[in-house]
Amino acid sequence: LMRQLRGCRRRGVVVGTVTLCLAAGWALQTPGGVSLVVPHPHINATVAQNILLSVEYSCRGVATIEWKHVSSWGTTKIVEWKSGNYVNVSTVYKDRVTTFENGSIQLLNVGVGDAGYYFITVTEEYGTNTYGTIIVNVYEIIYEDLHFVAVLFAFLAAVSAILICFMWLCNKSLHLFQKTTTHKLRARTTEEIELETIEC
Repeated sequence: LMRQLRGCRRRGVVVGTVTLCLAAGWALQTPGGVSLVVPHPHINATVAQNILLSVEYSCRGVATIEWKHVSSWGTTKIVEWKSGNYVNVSTVYKDRVTTFENGSIQLLNVGVGDAGYYFITVTEEYGTNTYGTIIVNVYEIIYEDLHFVAVLFAFLAAVSAILICFMWLCNKSLHLFQKTTTHKLRARTTEEIELETIEC
Protein backbone atom coordinates (compact mmCIF):
# COMPACT_ATOMS: atom_id res chain seq x y z
CA LEU A 1 0.00 0.00 0.00
CA MET A 2 2.84 2.37 0.85
CA ARG A 3 4.53 1.60 -2.46
CA GLN A 4 1.29 2.32 -4.31
CA LEU A 5 0.94 5.68 -2.53
CA ARG A 6 4.54 6.60 -3.33
CA GLY A 7 3.96 5.62 -6.96
CA CYS A 8 0.84 7.81 -7.12
CA ARG A 9 2.72 10.73 -5.62
CA ARG A 10 5.54 10.37 -8.11
CA ARG A 11 3.09 10.20 -10.98
CA GLY A 12 1.25 13.28 -9.62
CA VAL A 13 4.50 15.22 -9.37
CA VAL A 14 5.47 14.19 -12.92
CA VAL A 15 2.03 15.07 -14.31
CA GLY A 16 2.06 18.39 -12.45
CA THR A 17 5.53 19.23 -13.70
CA VAL A 18 4.63 18.35 -17.30
CA THR A 19 1.43 20.41 -17.05
CA LEU A 20 3.37 23.37 -15.64
CA CYS A 21 5.98 23.14 -18.41
CA LEU A 22 3.29 22.95 -21.10
CA ALA A 23 1.46 25.98 -19.64
CA ALA A 24 4.70 27.98 -19.48
CA GLY A 25 5.56 27.04 -23.05
CA TRP A 26 2.08 27.99 -24.24
CA ALA A 27 2.34 31.34 -22.41
CA LEU A 28 5.70 32.05 -24.01
CA GLN A 29 4.47 31.17 -27.49
CA THR A 30 1.25 33.17 -27.19
CA PRO A 31 1.81 36.89 -27.88
CA GLY A 32 0.87 38.21 -24.48
CA GLY A 33 -0.38 41.57 -23.31
CA VAL A 34 -0.84 44.99 -24.77
CA SER A 35 0.51 48.21 -23.29
CA LEU A 36 -0.60 51.80 -23.84
CA VAL A 37 1.07 55.10 -22.90
CA VAL A 38 -0.80 58.45 -22.92
CA PRO A 39 1.87 61.18 -22.62
CA HIS A 40 -0.57 64.13 -22.55
CA PRO A 41 -3.82 63.25 -20.74
CA HIS A 42 -5.02 66.92 -20.73
CA ILE A 43 -5.18 69.11 -23.84
CA ASN A 44 -6.27 72.76 -24.00
CA ALA A 45 -7.17 74.16 -27.42
CA THR A 46 -8.94 77.11 -29.02
CA VAL A 47 -11.68 77.01 -31.64
CA ALA A 48 -10.53 76.17 -35.22
CA GLN A 49 -7.23 74.69 -33.96
CA ASN A 50 -5.90 71.24 -34.95
CA ILE A 51 -5.14 68.95 -31.99
CA LEU A 52 -3.14 65.72 -31.71
CA LEU A 53 -4.44 63.04 -29.35
CA SER A 54 -1.10 61.37 -28.82
CA VAL A 55 -0.73 57.79 -27.57
CA GLU A 56 1.75 54.93 -28.01
CA TYR A 57 0.69 51.30 -27.86
CA SER A 58 2.65 48.09 -28.22
CA CYS A 59 1.67 44.44 -28.56
CA ARG A 60 2.99 41.34 -30.29
CA GLY A 61 -0.15 40.50 -32.23
CA VAL A 62 -2.47 42.47 -34.49
CA ALA A 63 -4.32 45.15 -32.54
CA THR A 64 -7.64 46.90 -33.10
CA ILE A 65 -7.70 50.58 -32.10
CA GLU A 66 -10.95 52.36 -31.33
CA TRP A 67 -11.49 56.01 -30.35
CA LYS A 68 -14.70 57.37 -28.79
CA HIS A 69 -15.72 60.87 -27.74
CA VAL A 70 -17.85 61.29 -24.61
CA SER A 71 -19.39 64.66 -23.73
CA SER A 72 -22.59 66.05 -22.25
CA TRP A 73 -24.22 65.47 -25.66
CA GLY A 74 -23.53 61.73 -25.55
CA THR A 75 -21.02 59.17 -26.85
CA THR A 76 -19.77 59.21 -30.43
CA LYS A 77 -17.54 56.65 -32.08
CA ILE A 78 -14.79 58.49 -33.96
CA VAL A 79 -12.70 55.84 -35.69
CA GLU A 80 -11.73 52.18 -35.54
CA TRP A 81 -8.93 50.43 -37.37
CA LYS A 82 -6.65 47.39 -37.29
CA SER A 83 -2.91 47.85 -37.46
CA GLY A 84 -1.92 47.54 -41.11
CA ASN A 85 -5.54 47.09 -42.21
CA TYR A 86 -8.82 48.95 -42.76
CA VAL A 87 -9.77 52.32 -41.24
CA ASN A 88 -13.44 52.95 -40.40
CA VAL A 89 -14.12 56.65 -39.73
CA SER A 90 -17.49 57.81 -38.41
CA THR A 91 -19.45 60.04 -40.81
CA VAL A 92 -19.50 62.80 -38.17
CA TYR A 93 -15.69 62.95 -38.28
CA LYS A 94 -15.24 62.39 -42.04
CA ASP A 95 -12.43 64.64 -43.39
CA ARG A 96 -11.66 65.80 -39.82
CA VAL A 97 -9.58 62.92 -38.44
CA THR A 98 -6.16 61.53 -39.32
CA THR A 99 -4.94 58.21 -37.89
CA PHE A 100 -1.38 57.19 -37.09
CA GLU A 101 0.25 53.76 -36.75
CA ASN A 102 1.08 54.30 -33.06
CA GLY A 103 -2.65 54.70 -32.25
CA SER A 104 -2.71 58.52 -32.18
CA ILE A 105 -5.29 60.59 -34.02
CA GLN A 106 -5.38 64.22 -35.11
CA LEU A 107 -8.61 66.22 -35.08
CA LEU A 108 -8.83 69.11 -37.52
CA ASN A 109 -10.66 72.40 -36.98
CA VAL A 110 -12.02 71.68 -33.48
CA GLY A 111 -15.07 73.44 -32.09
CA VAL A 112 -16.61 73.85 -28.65
CA GLY A 113 -18.57 70.62 -29.23
CA ASP A 114 -15.29 68.70 -29.46
CA ALA A 115 -14.54 69.29 -25.78
CA GLY A 116 -14.90 66.28 -23.50
CA TYR A 117 -13.36 62.88 -22.85
CA TYR A 118 -11.63 60.84 -25.53
CA PHE A 119 -11.37 57.12 -24.85
CA ILE A 120 -9.03 54.81 -26.72
CA THR A 121 -9.38 51.04 -26.57
CA VAL A 122 -6.58 48.85 -27.90
CA THR A 123 -7.66 45.21 -28.28
CA GLU A 124 -5.19 42.47 -29.18
CA GLU A 125 -6.31 39.64 -31.46
CA TYR A 126 -6.10 37.22 -28.51
CA GLY A 127 -8.63 39.26 -26.53
CA THR A 128 -6.31 41.27 -24.27
CA ASN A 129 -7.22 44.95 -24.19
CA THR A 130 -6.23 48.20 -22.51
CA TYR A 131 -7.76 51.64 -22.21
CA GLY A 132 -6.65 55.26 -22.16
CA THR A 133 -8.34 58.64 -21.61
CA ILE A 134 -7.55 62.16 -22.80
CA ILE A 135 -9.48 65.20 -21.56
CA VAL A 136 -9.85 68.00 -24.11
CA ASN A 137 -10.92 71.57 -23.29
CA VAL A 138 -11.82 73.85 -26.21
CA TYR A 139 -12.03 77.60 -25.58
CA GLU A 140 -13.61 80.29 -27.73
CA ILE A 141 -11.62 83.36 -28.70
CA ILE A 142 -13.67 86.16 -27.15
CA TYR A 143 -13.95 88.62 -30.01
CA GLU A 144 -16.59 90.64 -28.12
CA ASP A 145 -13.95 92.05 -25.75
CA LEU A 146 -11.64 92.94 -28.62
CA HIS A 147 -14.56 94.50 -30.48
CA PHE A 148 -15.48 96.57 -27.42
CA VAL A 149 -11.90 97.82 -27.04
CA ALA A 150 -11.72 98.71 -30.74
CA VAL A 151 -15.03 100.61 -30.60
CA LEU A 152 -13.96 102.43 -27.44
CA PHE A 153 -10.63 103.38 -29.01
CA ALA A 154 -12.38 104.67 -32.16
CA PHE A 155 -14.85 106.66 -30.03
CA LEU A 156 -12.07 108.24 -27.97
CA ALA A 157 -10.12 109.07 -31.14
CA ALA A 158 -13.22 110.73 -32.65
CA VAL A 159 -13.87 112.72 -29.46
CA SER A 160 -10.21 113.82 -29.38
CA ALA A 161 -10.39 114.92 -33.02
CA ILE A 162 -13.59 116.90 -32.35
CA LEU A 163 -12.02 118.58 -29.30
CA ILE A 164 -8.90 119.50 -31.26
CA CYS A 165 -11.05 121.01 -34.04
CA PHE A 166 -13.15 122.87 -31.46
CA MET A 167 -10.02 124.30 -29.78
CA TRP A 168 -8.63 125.32 -33.17
CA LEU A 169 -11.90 127.09 -34.02
CA CYS A 170 -11.94 128.80 -30.61
CA ASN A 171 -8.36 129.94 -31.12
CA LYS A 172 -9.16 131.32 -34.59
CA SER A 173 -12.28 133.05 -33.28
CA LEU A 174 -10.26 134.57 -30.44
CA HIS A 175 -7.64 135.87 -32.89
CA LEU A 176 -10.36 137.32 -35.13
CA PHE A 177 -12.06 138.91 -32.12
CA GLN A 178 -8.74 140.38 -30.92
CA LYS A 179 -8.00 141.76 -34.43
CA THR A 180 -11.47 143.29 -34.69
CA THR A 181 -11.23 144.80 -31.20
CA THR A 182 -7.76 146.18 -31.90
CA HIS A 183 -8.91 147.64 -35.22
CA LYS A 184 -11.96 149.27 -33.56
CA LEU A 185 -9.76 150.70 -30.78
CA ARG A 186 -7.36 152.14 -33.34
CA ALA A 187 -10.26 153.63 -35.28
CA ARG A 188 -11.69 155.26 -32.12
CA THR A 189 -8.29 156.57 -31.12
CA THR A 190 -7.83 158.05 -34.58
CA GLU A 191 -11.31 159.68 -34.43
CA GLU A 192 -10.58 161.11 -30.98
CA ILE A 193 -7.26 162.54 -32.18
CA GLU A 194 -9.00 164.07 -35.22
CA LEU A 195 -11.74 165.55 -33.02
CA GLU A 196 -9.17 167.04 -30.66
CA THR A 197 -7.32 168.51 -33.63
CA ILE A 198 -10.55 170.08 -34.99
CA GLU A 199 -11.51 171.53 -31.61
CA CYS A 200 -8.11 173.06 -31.29
